[in-house]
Amino acid sequence: MKALKTAAVVVMLASGLVLGGCASSLSGGAYSRAQARGVQEVRLGYVESVREVLIEGTQSGVGTMGGAALGGLAGSNLGKGNGRAAGAIGGAIVGGLVGSAIEQNTTRQPGLEITVRLDSGRLLAITQAADAPFYRGDRVRLLTGYDGTARVAHY
Repeated sequence: MKALKTAAVVVMLASGLVLGGCASSLSGGAYSRAQARGVQEVRLGYVESVREVLIEGTQSGVGTMGGAALGGLAGSNLGKGNGRAAGAIGGAIVGGLVGSAIEQNTTRQPGLEITVRLDSGRLLAITQAADAPFYRGDRVRLLTGYDGTARVAHY
């Protein structure tokens, strides 16, 4: 029983570390390794409007796998014989569902939908993490990469 508790704690800690490492940043100031040293088109404009949004969390499968493993371990301690196997299967299913929900909730983040009126007159909206404040009338740069990713930064 003590070994089971130790194994459960190890799985939970490992899952937490993996989930924390998987979350990619949607910040206007964070760049992936692939974006570093890449060319971006820069266009200038003014913030037309800002709306708070919620950016959904990730579903990488790590939460599901960790939850299923933990649930299977816990469920295998229920019953005897065939009941033990059924408990492990049921625990794995429930644990997987719970683990997936936990992953999605822990990686969800507040964001901003920033509508920018470019100097050319074109109107564009970009959604990014709410890591910097933007207000109507702010002078901004709209940076667009060749892969289509865009970000808004203060000018």
